[in-house]
Amino acid sequence: MRSWGRLGGGAGRAGSADVATKKTKKTKKPTKTKKTKEAGQEIMNETAIVNARVFDGERVLDDTTVVLDGSHILRVGGPIPAGAAVVDAAGATLLPGLIDAHVHTSVEGLELALAFGVTTELEMQGMFTRDRRGHVTENDRMADVRSAGFGITPPGGHPSELMGGGDDDHDEAPWEDGDAAEDAAFWADVVMPFSTTPAEAVAFIPRLAESGSDYIKFMIDDGTVEGAPGLPVLDDATISAGVAEAHRLGLLTVAHTLTVDATASAVAAGIDGLVHLFMDQPHTAGIVDAVAASGAFVVPCVVLNASMMGIPATALAADPRVAARLDDAWMATLRSSYDRYPQGSLDDVLASVKALHDAGVDLLVGTDVSFPLPTLGGMAHGASVHHELQLLVTAGLTPLEALRAATSVPARRFALTDRGLIREGLRADLLLVDGDPTQRISDTLNVRQVWRRGAPLLPGASRSDA
Repeated sequence: MRSWGRLGGGAGRAGSADVATKKTKKTKKPTKTKKTKEAGQEIMNETAIVNARVFDGERVLDDTTVVLDGSHILRVGGPIPAGAAVVDAAGATLLPGLIDAHVHTSVEGLELALAFGVTTELEMQGMFTRDRRGHVTENDRMADVRSAGFGITPPGGHPSELMGGGDDDHDEAPWEDGDAAEDAAFWADVVMPFSTTPAEAVAFIPRLAESGSDYIKFMIDDGTVEGAPGLPVLDDATISAGVAEAHRLGLLTVAHTLTVDATASAVAAGIDGLVHLFMDQPHTAGIVDAVAASGAFVVPCVVLNASMMGIPATALAADPRVAARLDDAWMATLRSSYDRYPQGSLDDVLASVKALHDAGVDLLVGTDVSFPLPTLGGMAHGASVHHELQLLVTAGLTPLEALRAATSVPARRFALTDRGLIREGLRADLLLVDGDPTQRISDTLNVRQVWRRGAPLLPGASRSDA
């Protein structure tokens, strides 16, 4: 048996993804825009979404029509093309597809995310690197994905404490498939960047890039919040050297930071983004100013912090708009929690979110959702993005500001230049919801239709021919 101890800190978090790569359940083929021929020429059928309130990722537009041409947005506003299929969006709001900027995912997770209007997931530890996601890229029945691969961490460092002890008979990650875990060839090209010195970290950066990591993640965690104090942790020199090498190669860097001290270390090293918000103490002017001055973005993952404090997502699970899309395993997961830091204060976390926002720090919506297990509870793919939006508004952001944090801001910060906005020429990754989430954020859960690359996900949308 390939044990968690031998694989190291991050493999288990991605176990579902690697199994899915080999055992992907059958899904519907991607929907392609039909083509017709007129006068000897091939003409693409177009779709016009009309009578919509349009939030373009930054603001609400005066225009109420968006025209799609296959997988991309043809134009915003203007007349309805002759022969176009028409979707009447009266009473609804059209938004860019949502982006979850912190996940650990699988084929099932990507399918579930799309059902909730999340068209892109950003994996922060896992297997969906560049050459391992072809089955996702071309499948419009699931969210698109980018990945860090595996994060730089010391041997025995985070997240090994989440996976059990070192007993080879009991430390296999619970979502790993026995056959996949035994398949040495499958793991042969996976880079596991365990580092204890600057030289080791620097040497791993080009290997991660070559193996298809879209960005580089550093684990800075002494185990305080996870109930495992004394974990091996990257020192400042190793973080700084690794970040510098990544930047030399033009790679974005992010850090796992759940404490103020870890946050300070990451910021001092020149990290581009913090994919957690500290929860071990209230914010201070000093740490807020340091983050703001560095230009780093923050993915607060408030839903994760709540779960770490033992607060399950009970209200979210009770929402019929959520329950209708989740199976029993995911419902049980939502109703449970990590419960590793019960002494934490959610009010302090929310106050830190507001302070960072007021200081001009870019905030991104992320959840740290992973797999349907009660020990990883409080989150579900797709659904928890809507929960996070609600929590950001509770913290003091306006609905418009929260929506930007799930669309244009993550697209800009992760250089996803083809999405995150409703603009001519960009991907037709779109979400149509009943109501007005620019005024009432909970309306994002009123999903009427989702498009990934122009392919509608749900049957029954109001359509007619122009």
